[in-house]
Amino acid sequence: EKFDIVKKWGINTYKCTKQLISERFGRGSRTVDLELETQIELLRETKRKYECVLQLARALTNHFYSLVQTQHALGDAFADLSQKSPELQEEFGYNAETQKLLCKNGETLLGAVNFFVSSINTLVNKTMEDTLMTVKQYETARLEYDAYRTDLEELSMGPRDASTLCRLDAAQSQFQSHKDKYEKLRADVAIKLKFLEENKV
Repeated sequence: EKFDIVKKWGINTYKCTKQLISERFGRGSRTVDLELETQIELLRETKRKYECVLQLARALTNHFYSLVQTQHALGDAFADLSQKSPELQEEFGYNAETQKLLCKNGETLLGAVNFFVSSINTLVNKTMEDTLMTVKQYETARLEYDAYRTDLEELSMGPRDASTLCRLDAAQSQFQSHKDKYEKLRADVAIKLKFLEENKV
């Protein structure tokens, strides 16, 4: 049983590698869904842009957190000076209150920025990544589908003796299995891309 699994894996890997090489050198035909591939490329580009936004938003959060902490410390220092310098009590007290108000508003803004970072992180590293994992499975299924289609086409053009007919039936069965897998994953990718667009908004 393990030998059969290894044998099937080896044959599948050989066929897919052969198909990939023939596509790269322009000798093999490739199944192309232009609309879907355009959407996939757009998703990859959008993910790269959102990753840049996420990186900048995280940097903003870190810098702004430091600013709020500094304002808090400055407010405490002014309050302390207000207690110890009666001649400047009013000025230091006013500055202490101003820093505390800035700190309070800064913490509100920091909360909003943290929510934004969390939402973008979920979109980029969970939702988009999940869709791209399905895209990778789809691309693998497309390669297998084309490899088995090419194999079937080559067998169909050959001589028709008893052993070839048996191999042709097996190739037809394997082709149909890979075709079904490819079509299912193509539909899955289309649905995930649609849901992703809705979630992104």
